Amino acid sequence: MDAIQRNNVQQLVHANQHAPVLLYAHGFGCNQDVWQLLTPAFSSSHRQILFDYVGSGSSDARAFDPDRYGSLQGYAQDLIEVCDALGLSNNVTFVGHSVSCSIGILASLQRPELFSEMILVGPSPCFLNDTPDYRGGFEREDLEALLELMDQNYIGWAHYFAPLVAGSDSDQPLTSQLSGSFCSTDPVMARLFAQATFFSDIREDLSRCTIPCLILQHHRDALVPLLVGEYLKAHLKNSLLEIMDVTGHCAHMSNPHLVAAIVHKYLSRNDTFVLP
Repeated sequence: MDAIQRNNVQQLVHANQHAPVLLYAHGFGCNQDVWQLLTPAFSSSHRQILFDYVGSGSSDARAFDPDRYGSLQGYAQDLIEVCDALGLSNNVTFVGHSVSCSIGILASLQRPELFSEMILVGPSPCFLNDTPDYRGGFEREDLEALLELMDQNYIGWAHYFAPLVAGSDSDQPLTSQLSGSFCSTDPVMARLFAQATFFSDIREDLSRCTIPCLILQHHRDALVPLLVGEYLKAHLKNSLLEIMDVTGHCAHMSNPHLVAAIVHKYLSRNDTFVLP
């Protein structure tokens, strides 16, 4: 099946088809609509491409394969195939949220020529605590209970999880948008993506990533502790860490102007924001 149709690929019109590319990848339980407040900030400077992973948004559900999408490698393959279908390489800036940060890193290990840099919004290489050296934020039994709630009461899980992701002081529209996105996803497909998301561990892959990365960490994030950002900064060779004064896990939705300003600054590589 053609990846353009399968992954509901959308391209925002730009006068110059040779303009640098921003490729956006949404997080678990979401779809490409989560970027709609951020994309206007780059409409004059970049060709922008959005897509949905199989099982999310308006992707073609007929392409869903439990074996393929039982691990993050299947979603990384989606990402690579979208790039290949569009003939993308070299001038692509990958913008990923949450688990898509891990997916982008995995894709870059297979095809390092695809991306010139990566913007990682709320990344976590592993959500599990692995004491004493790593604190991902969750004990295994906590995540197993979350999946059990999905199995028993999917709508109840969505209404519980949405405010957790949005942040306790976020406005109601953001929580409602996230809850609606979770509820509109097929429960079987969402359950498999959730398991792949929350039980994945790419820590050993980080040192092999050679792509320059900007890590955007939320200061108060119920899903990703601050120590995770520091861990990523220490293990991704060409990375910068920017801690945003933001509550929640979705700054691109709650604070799009802040994210746009930081990304513009990073992409311009001016004197105050230079890779080491």
